[in-house]
Amino acid sequence: MKTKIAVASTDGKVVNQHFGKAEVFYIIEADTEHREPLRLKEIRQVTAFCEGGDHKDDRLDEAIERIADCEYVLVSRIGYRAANAVEAKGIKVFELPGIISESLEQMLNYIEIQNMIRDLSGRKAGGDRTCLTKSQ
Repeated sequence: MKTKIAVASTDGKVVNQHFGKAEVFYIIEADTEHREPLRLKEIRQVTAFCEGGDHKDDRLDEAIERIADCEYVLVSRIGYRAANAVEAKGIKVFELPGIISESLEQMLNYIEIQNMIRDLSGRKAGGDRTCLTKSQ
């Protein structure tokens, strides 16, 4: 499944931006099922909303709106209030500072494991027990 990830970075190489101080998000397209090569889709400018601990709510809303088509956001740090606001829009937050490709790999591995768990837990209740019972 193709998905978009907004990455907060100053240079396009390292996840090194706090969500509230980010002025740029690199939009990466990834395939969470087939693990095709990652693709830089675009670079989006935003207005930082965190100024010395003071937050501008209208700018927070604008920043979230700029990445609203992304399923995930990858940052070095994010405050609780901003994280809650981002997640309220259906965007999952990951704090994974480091080389972008390595942080994306960690994130995609996590997503893959979560999808496997979801798929396993979605099985019909008692399905495995029924097989064990039949073989006894």
